[in-house]
Amino acid sequence: MQQSPSPQVTRTRPDEEKADISTVPLQKLFAQLESSEQGLTGIQASKHLKKYGLNDMSGLKHTAPLLHFLHLFLNPLIAILLIASIVSAILGDAVDAGIIIIIVLLSNVLNFIQTSRSQNAVEKLRADVAPTASVLRDGKWLELARREVVPGDIVRLTAGDMVPADARLIQATDLHVQQAALTGESFPVDKRAVDVSDTTENFANAPNCVFLGTSVVSGLGIALVTATGQQTAFGDIAVRLASHAPETEFERGIKSFGVLITQTVFFLVIFIVLVGIIGHHQPFETVLFAISLAVGLTPEFLPMITTVTLGQGALRMAKRKVIVKHLESIQNFGSIDTLCSDKTGTLTSGETRLEGFVDLLAKESKQVLLFGSLNSAYQMGMKSPLDEAILSHGPIDMNGYTKVGEIPFDFERRCLSVVVQSGDEYLIITKGAPESVLARCTAYEINGEQKLFADASDEQTAFVKMYCDLNSQGYRVLAVAYRVISRQEKYQKNDEQSLVLLGFLNFADPPKEDAARVLQTFKSDGVQVKILTGDNELVTRHVCNQVGIESTRIVLGSELDHMTDPALAQVVEEANVFARVSPSQKNRIILALKSRKHVVGYIGDGINDAPSLHAADVGISVSTGVDVAKDAADIILLEQSLQVLHDGILEGRKAFGNVVKYLLMGTSSNFGNMFSMAGAYVFLPFLPMLPSQILLNTFLYNISQVTIPSDNVDASYLRKPQQWNIGLIRNFMLFIGPVSSIFDFLTFFIMLRVFNAGETLFHTGWFVESLATQTLVLFVIRTAGNPLRSRPSLSLTMTTLFIVVLGFVLPYTPMAGPLGFMPLPPLYFLFLAAMIISYLLLVEVVKRRLMRRYA
Repeated sequence: MQQSPSPQVTRTRPDEEKADISTVPLQKLFAQLESSEQGLTGIQASKHLKKYGLNDMSGLKHTAPLLHFLHLFLNPLIAILLIASIVSAILGDAVDAGIIIIIVLLSNVLNFIQTSRSQNAVEKLRADVAPTASVLRDGKWLELARREVVPGDIVRLTAGDMVPADARLIQATDLHVQQAALTGESFPVDKRAVDVSDTTENFANAPNCVFLGTSVVSGLGIALVTATGQQTAFGDIAVRLASHAPETEFERGIKSFGVLITQTVFFLVIFIVLVGIIGHHQPFETVLFAISLAVGLTPEFLPMITTVTLGQGALRMAKRKVIVKHLESIQNFGSIDTLCSDKTGTLTSGETRLEGFVDLLAKESKQVLLFGSLNSAYQMGMKSPLDEAILSHGPIDMNGYTKVGEIPFDFERRCLSVVVQSGDEYLIITKGAPESVLARCTAYEINGEQKLFADASDEQTAFVKMYCDLNSQGYRVLAVAYRVISRQEKYQKNDEQSLVLLGFLNFADPPKEDAARVLQTFKSDGVQVKILTGDNELVTRHVCNQVGIESTRIVLGSELDHMTDPALAQVVEEANVFARVSPSQKNRIILALKSRKHVVGYIGDGINDAPSLHAADVGISVSTGVDVAKDAADIILLEQSLQVLHDGILEGRKAFGNVVKYLLMGTSSNFGNMFSMAGAYVFLPFLPMLPSQILLNTFLYNISQVTIPSDNVDASYLRKPQQWNIGLIRNFMLFIGPVSSIFDFLTFFIMLRVFNAGETLFHTGWFVESLATQTLVLFVIRTAGNPLRSRPSLSLTMTTLFIVVLGFVLPYTPMAGPLGFMPLPPLYFLFLAAMIISYLLLVEVVKRRLMRRYA
C-alpha cells in the first residue's frame, strides 16, 4: 500500500478515506497539502502537478505515437501477410516479398499520418470547450482548465458549476450540492463549512466535503482540493463509465458492416484454398494469394477514412461555431429528425427586459420593484435572465435591508425566497411563478392595506386573470409576495406559507428576427422542432404564433402526470409544444420520442437540462451554459442560434455521407475485383494477379479514396436526416460487384484470345483495367443523381485521375520489371476506353435502381 503525507493518496477504502478528511482539522489539511487560505503559487502548483498528475478522470491513456503506429500491424490479415512475405523471402522470392512489405508499410504510414493529423485537430477543438474551474493562484482568482487543478488548490464554487475535484469546504453560503452521481439521491444536499468529529457511514454525507462528479445547485462555496483524478471518490466510477460507453448508432453501423465483410472474406478464402487443393496449386502460393485477396477485399482504410471524414467535419463545424466533443456524435447530429428546445434564447433573443412592476391595481409600484430586487440581489443561486433583468433595470436603494437566510429555488416549487432584516423586523420575500406564489398566499395588499383571501374569492380570480392577460400579450410574469417572520437559525420550504401577495413583475423577451425563417428551413430539411418549456401556455402560444410553430394543442406538465408511457408516445407525435413542464417531464418526452424511433436532439444550457441532455441522442449546449450542461452535452454551440445549429446538422449529414461513399465504393469495387480473381483462379494455369500486384492495386485504389472526406455532397442528400442502411451497402456489393466482374472476365477473354497474352502481359493488362475501372467508378457512385451534374471536389478529382494515369504509366517505367509488368500494345488502350465507358454506363443504371429502392 502506497504511503504519502497527503491524505488523498493513502489507499484505503474510499468510505474511510473521505470520512477521515472530513474529520481532519482544516489547518492540519493545509499543512499536509503544503497550502494555505491564499492557495498555491504557480511554482507550488507545478510541483503538485508532477507529484499527483493531471486531474483526468477518464481513465483513458493517450497512446504514444509509436505504439499507435505499431498497433496498425495487429490487423490479423496484415500480420499474416507480413509473416508470409518473410517466409516467401526465405524461400527465395525476395523481390515479391519486399514489394509486399513496402506496400503494407506505406499503407500503414499513410493511415497513421492522416488519422493523427485529424485527431490532433479535433483535440485542439475540444480544448476550447474543456471544463474549467475558478482557482486561487498567486493570490488571484483564475479560470483554469479542470485537468490542471491539483491537491492544495483553493477553488470557488457557484451555482451551475461541476465540482472539479474532491475538496474540503473552507467557506459556504447556502450551498446545496446535487450528489446523485455518487449516492443516487435526487434531492440536493446542504453543505456547510463546519468541523465535525464523527465519521459518517457514507463518505458522501460528510457535510463539510464536496466531491468530483457532483454539481452545485445553489449558493457559494470556497474549498480546499484534497484529491484529484482517479484518486477521488468518483475516479474508479469514471474509469468504469469510460470503458463501457454506450454504443452509438454510428458504431453499430460500422460493426454491422464489419460483420458483413468478415463473412465475405471468410467464404472467399475458404473457396480459394479449396480450389487450390483441387487444382493442385502450390500450397504456399495458394495461401499467400488467398490472404492477398482477403486484404484486397477488406477496406483497411475504413478507420482512417472514418476518422479523417469526421475530423474534417468537426473542423468545418467549428468554423460555423459548432464544437464537437465526441466525433461519433457527428453522425447522430446529421441523423436528428426531432429537435427539442426551450424557447428562451432559442426562439427568443434571450435579452430579457423588465417591462413593468405593478401592484394588484395594475399601477406601477416601487415596493414591488424593491422586494423583487432584494430577492434577486440576495439569492445565492444561479442568477437567471429574469434576475439579471431586474438588477439591471436601474439603481434601487436597498440600504437598511440585510440578508439573514434563503430558501433556494427548485423546479418543483418554482419559486425562491430570501429572508431579510429591516430594523427589528424580519421579512421573507418570495418571488416565482404566479400560480406557485399565489398558492402560498392567504392575503393580498392594496394601497398598503392587507386583506385576507376568502375561499374561492373573486379577488383570487381577478389576480389570476391579471397575470394571464399579461401572459397572453407575450410577457413572462413573476409574482412577488412577503410576510413578517420570526428570526430562525435555518429557514425551510414550509416557511413559504401564509404569504401576502404584493404584485407582479413582467418581462419581455422578443422573438429573434430570423427565428421564423430558420424554423421553416429546419422543416424543409426534415427536422421537426418541438418546444419544451417551463413557461406557461399563454406566453408560449404567443411566441410560437410569432415564429410560425403550430400551437393549436399545447400539452401541459399537469397532463403528463396522468399519462402512461404508451399514451405519451402517441401524444409526442401529434403535439409540438409542451408548457409548464419540469426537468423530469422533459426527460419523459425525449424518451417517448426515442421509443418511436426518432433521433432526438435536445438543446439546453441550464442546471435542470442535464438529465435531458443525457437522455437525448445528441445533447447540445452552448458555450455560455453552466458546467453541468456542457459536461452532459455532445455538441457545444459557440453561439445560441438556431441558424448555427442548422448549419451544424448539415455538416453532420455531409460527413456521414462521405463515410458512406467510401463504404459503397469499397464493397462494390473491391468485391467485384476479388470475385473476378477467385473465378479466374479456377481456370487459369497461372495466378490471375501476383500477390504483390493485388496489394499494389489495393494500395493505389485506397490512395484515390483518401480525399473522399473533402468531397461535395448532393444538396438532395442534405435535405433529410440520414441513417445507416446496411441493406443498401450489402446490395451494392452483391449487384455492382458482379457488374465489375463481367468486364473483368471480358478483359480476360480479350487478353487471352485477342492479344494471346502470356502470364506477364495478362497481369499487366488486367492490373491497368482493374485499377482504372474501380477508381473511375467513384465519379458514378459518389452521387445518387446524375454524375454529370454533381461536381466532385477538386482534390478528389485530381487524386483519382492521378492514380489512373499512374496505373497507365507504371508498365513503361523502370519499376515494371520488379513489379511483374510489361508494356501494353497500343490497341489495348482503345479496347480499355470502350470498356471503361460501357462499365460506367452500366453501373449508373444499376446504381439508380438501387438508390430508388432505398430512397
